[in-house]
Amino acid sequence: MMKAFYLLLFFSATLVLSGQASGQSLAYRTLLKAYYDSDFPLIYPENGELLQKAVLLDTREQEEYEVSHLQHAKWVGYETFDINALDTLSKDTPLVVYCSIGARSQDIGNRLKQVGFKEVYNLYGGIFHWVNEGLPIYNEKGPTRKVHAYSRSWGIWVKNAQKVY
Repeated sequence: MMKAFYLLLFFSATLVLSGQASGQSLAYRTLLKAYYDSDFPLIYPENGELLQKAVLLDTREQEEYEVSHLQHAKWVGYETFDINALDTLSKDTPLVVYCSIGARSQDIGNRLKQVGFKEVYNLYGGIFHWVNEGLPIYNEKGPTRKVHAYSRSWGIWVKNAQKVY
């Protein structure tokens, strides 16, 4: 399994770095498809109406969130995620979870569904896709163009922001 992951990552990086891919490349779409469960609902950045009424949950680690996040997103973390932090939310509240690309957020989204949240969506492509689409991100001071790229190997997917590791 790990060998297949590294082969996919190498193949994807080769396409991106060779100039054969631009924008949201086939390699990036293939990477996302490998991580996403086909039965977990996705929401896309262009679904603005739903995104505006949903509670946004950032499932990355605190240091990633502090570099930048979607406006009005609530940090819930991944390793330290505590379902009790959402006790004040109705189970009918629409939730959008996100992380770097959508893998960690899908895990948290599944946990939210298991405890009864009815409407949970994973943000397609995570914050990486969001910034690559030119959409705004924020930190405690306001708008920023910095995004935590998780690691140098994952940073190859960030095209439209300053990467922080």
